[in-house]
Amino acid sequence: MTQTDRTFSNTAGLANSAGMGRALASPTRRRLLALSGAALLVPAAAKAELVIDLRGGSFQPMPIAVADFGGESGVLVSGVISNNLKRSGYFNPIDKSRHPEKNPPFDAAPQFDAWKAAGVQALVTGRVSRDGGRIKAEFRLWDVATGTQTDGQQYFTDPNNARRVGHIISDAVYTKVTGVGGFFDTRVVFVDESGTKENRRKRLAIMDQDGANVRYLTNGDVSVVTPRYSPVSQEVTYMSQRLGEQPRVHVLNIETGQRQIVGNFPDMTSSPRFSPNGGKIVLSLQQGGNANLYAMDIGSRTTTRLTSTGAIDTSPSYSPDGTQIVFESDRGGSQQLYLMGAGGGEGKRLSFGQGSYSQPSWSPRGDLIAFTKRTSGGFGIGVMRPDGSGERLLTEGFHNEAPNWAPNGQYLMFFRDPGGQSGGKLYMVDITGRVELPVPTPAFASDPTWSPLLTAAR
Repeated sequence: MTQTDRTFSNTAGLANSAGMGRALASPTRRRLLALSGAALLVPAAAKAELVIDLRGGSFQPMPIAVADFGGESGVLVSGVISNNLKRSGYFNPIDKSRHPEKNPPFDAAPQFDAWKAAGVQALVTGRVSRDGGRIKAEFRLWDVATGTQTDGQQYFTDPNNARRVGHIISDAVYTKVTGVGGFFDTRVVFVDESGTKENRRKRLAIMDQDGANVRYLTNGDVSVVTPRYSPVSQEVTYMSQRLGEQPRVHVLNIETGQRQIVGNFPDMTSSPRFSPNGGKIVLSLQQGGNANLYAMDIGSRTTTRLTSTGAIDTSPSYSPDGTQIVFESDRGGSQQLYLMGAGGGEGKRLSFGQGSYSQPSWSPRGDLIAFTKRTSGGFGIGVMRPDGSGERLLTEGFHNEAPNWAPNGQYLMFFRDPGGQSGGKLYMVDITGRVELPVPTPAFASDPTWSPLLTAAR
């Protein structure tokens, strides 16, 4: 029996091992069956040769084929995978018209010579079938050059979760080839904007990271800005303001719809951000002509003042380990980035380039801080190391703002107003600056914030 034969033989035995799957948190407010996954075994001799090395930033997108999955919802799932991999910028899915096998059987080896002749390096095959009231989705990732399977998984879930299975499989393929954690099984909260600029209606909306499944979290009767996702839960904090009232910071549980005002400050509060463990919120409190930073424990509602200056300190962002905070301040005469310990104190200036710096956001990996930079030529989205070195711009334009990280620290989402239009649009850029593309939204949009991986939520 060949190694490939043993792979399929082991798979048949494992397909009934539902107990090996791990439960994943449901990302919807309605009750769904738990989604679970188990490995489709790969023989020990099969070694992954598929690699995209992103460290140098000089990669070429990998030619990959995502074959139509068989069975119920199969074409939907494979279409999600193909679209995700293409949007990542690291893969180049070939058109279906070039597939030498239109429906390659899942339980047999592909015709590797034919796929190789079509210029394919990696091949994804799969199927979706009924398993009682659930669906079972299976996939395999093949290295065409070596003729080996490098990954394989199966998932059981409610039929309504078919698109999400496509995102999870996309993450598995992406991670296997790049060595970087996935980001497809995520959602994005943003500010949906409609109406004229003089009478703008701003409401919170949420969608899958690819723009699907949009729904609205607020009704637009109160203007909302600067939402930020919790790094560990399905909660979002944001600032809202009703006409004639002071702005207030809220926390919204996306699953239950429960909303609460954070604190009882008499003056304007803004720029709320969660701590890495989700237990605190750091925010800016305006008092007269200046603003200082405060941290609030969500459970006890106790507050700690972190800065005490005559300047405007705002837009705080925690380091992933929770020990430091980067923020923007005009204490030196213009908006610049500063770094201090999470307990407060004097800040150390990080930014020294031409122009002003604002809206810092610390990468989940801890290696970079993103920012908005304004110069006479416009607005750029850039990154620097936490010590202020290595500054570089990823994209520039008439008006770019509000960079926010994907949970894998490889991409940033921001909004852009190209000028001459009546509102902004969302865009995504990777940390090499080579990949940039629009993110679809129903209308004008701003202030995007990325969720943690749904598969990591507990």
